[in-house]
This record gives sequence, structure tokens and C-alpha cells, in this order.
Amino acid sequence: MSFGISQEPLLRPKQSELDIQDLRGLLQVRLQLGTVQLHSAFYTRVDQALLLWSSIAIAIFATAQFSPLSWVFQAYLWTALTITGTIIVATLTRFWARVEQLSWVVRMWGLLTISGVVLTDLGIFLGWGIVLMNLCPLWFGIVALGYFFTGIGLRSRTFLGIGSIHLLAISLLPLVLGWQFLFTGLVIGGSLVLLSELQWDMRPPVESPTLSASERQFNRQQHHRRQASV
Repeated sequence: MSFGISQEPLLRPKQSELDIQDLRGLLQVRLQLGTVQLHSAFYTRVDQALLLWSSIAIAIFATAQFSPLSWVFQAYLWTALTITGTIIVATLTRFWARVEQLSWVVRMWGLLTISGVVLTDLGIFLGWGIVLMNLCPLWFGIVALGYFFTGIGLRSRTFLGIGSIHLLAISLLPLVLGWQFLFTGLVIGGSLVLLSELQWDMRPPVESPTLSASERQFNRQQHHRRQASV
């Protein structure tokens, strides 16, 4: 599989010529203050899943940084939230993943996330110092691995690059002593927001048997329109 030089930029403003799998469940947001438009954007179900995980990541690590809540209570709370989030994300991305033949990527993210939660909880409940002292590197590594799998599945240099940034962030943790949880939450959550707001590079659409012949033809036309607008 090649990740050679591509004419498609790593990140760019979103294109409006969406495929069938992106149009399903599309959410359009317009925020106005009087006559002033503050924000206007559309979010596919994949974007919605990214924003959900961003919110969860920032909430978890900000609470760990600032809240006086006990670690045991936080473990119960965040385990429940993470499992719920995993189910919602799997539901949101199911059709997209089937069409793109990337269901294995969604399953891999779920496996990595649940494995990380189990390891974190064992560290808290059993007092495993090696885990508790390395929670931020642990989660940076888990998220980086997920991005690498996604980059391979999508043939996306963007996801491979963001995975590398998460690994690089591990080496920066000693520079933010005392603020490691907040730093971790901002890097993980901020990356997800960035991906939800912009268009990232990926392989051309596949001829999915999940779609009808007319839907596949529609996707081909949308792909040609996107190529013409680049």
C-alpha cells in the first residue's frame, strides 16, 4: 500500500459534494447573534462521532486535572461514559463504515478504547503504580495506535501524521509537569475537533456492494465534482 505524494492536501475546508454515506444523518449547524452569523457548518455522522469523543476526552482529563473527586469514583464514572460513548460511536458510524468497508477500523477503535479503560481501572482498583504514573503516555499510545490503523485503512497521511503527533506528545509530557492531564485532554480532544471541522485526505471511494447501482453512480459523480473543485 502506497502513501506517496498526493495532490490532495492533508487538511482543507470541507467540500459540499458529499457521498451517500456522508449525507445520511448529516447535521447542519448555524449559530447567529442577531444578524451576525457566528458559525455555519455541516457535520457528517463521522464528524459527530469525532466531536463526541473530543467532549469525552476533554471531560475525563480535565476532571482528573482539577476535580477533587476520588480516583475510584472517577473510574466508575468514566468507565460508564466511555462504554456509552463507544456504543453511540459504533451506531453513528455503522453505515459509513459498511459502505467504506472499514468496519474493522471502528471495531479496532472500540477494542483499543475498552482495553485502555480496563487497564486504567485495574491500575486504580489494584493500586498498580506503574499504570497510575503513566496514564497520559498510556492513552497517547492507545490513541496513536488507533490513528495508525485508521490511516492504513483510509490510506490517509493525515491520520498517520496525527498519530505521530500523539507519540511526539509523550516526549513533551516532562515539560508540562503538574498539567499533564490537561495537556493530554487538549491534545487528544483538540485533534478530534480539528478532524471534525476540516476535510482530510483519504483513498478514492470504493464500489461498495452495500449501495445500490444508482447510489454508486451518485457517489462516482460526487467524486468527479470534488476532483474538479480541488
